[in-house]
Amino acid sequence: MFRTPRASVRLSPKQRRDMRAFLLFISPWLIGYLTLTLGPIVVSGWFSLTDYDLVSSPYFIGLDNYRELLDSRLFWQSLKVTALYTLGHVPLSVIGAMCLATLLNQNIPGLSLWRTLFYLPVVTSGVAVALLWSWIFQPTFGLVNSLLYRLFGIQGPGWFFSEQWCIPAFVIMSLWGIGGPMLIYLAGLQGIPTQLYEAAEIDGASSFQKFRSITLPMITPVVFYNTVMAIISSFQVFTSSFVITQGGPNYASYFYVLYLYQNAFEYFRMGYASALAWILF
Repeated sequence: MFRTPRASVRLSPKQRRDMRAFLLFISPWLIGYLTLTLGPIVVSGWFSLTDYDLVSSPYFIGLDNYRELLDSRLFWQSLKVTALYTLGHVPLSVIGAMCLATLLNQNIPGLSLWRTLFYLPVVTSGVAVALLWSWIFQPTFGLVNSLLYRLFGIQGPGWFFSEQWCIPAFVIMSLWGIGGPMLIYLAGLQGIPTQLYEAAEIDGASSFQKFRSITLPMITPVVFYNTVMAIISSFQVFTSSFVITQGGPNYASYFYVLYLYQNAFEYFRMGYASALAWILF
């Protein structure tokens, strides 16, 4: 049995004009994506298989960079530090932002002002935030230790200068930016139909029962999204450790991206740094 070929779809003059306009308007993003995002990703994959120092031509060495990083103590140390930070940051940021959004979803005076104040740190420069917290956690004259001594008469820990306390200090510092996920939680909370709460009140449900049976199930996609974003951001920590500790003391705050940055832009081992980037990806 023979099939008749399908007639090609011919666009009308208006559809062709719309297509040309679409391609014209999307071209800046498309060119930027191909040259500044997708292109570098593909090239870095090639560099990860080479010995490249920005001066000489890349020399193909196969999987040697990946073998070397798996044998590197600093590689495993940076993974350990980043994982410990992630275990502390993700639960606190997800739960803290949810609790804060729940509070700011109530009908209280000055609601818009409170929401603005809690979101404002998100748009603050990372370097400025790092310098601020380095002063707050300064062991001798910092704000936290001074308050601990004045109020309770105890000497505070070394924070960023202590191997045991530097990661908790970074975790506490990260809570400065929970205004971002808080805003997303607020959008999810305000999308819950009020009829569900009214029906629960008629049935005599308490506030906790309403939160457990209505609020939490309805915002599960938001919780999942914020959890994924928190994990991604925690594995990309760089500015705070670079500005405050430079990975110290004794590599106790040697985050993965800091290790990658030093190999790329201090030691000019671009092939090795590209392999680290692909492992992170």
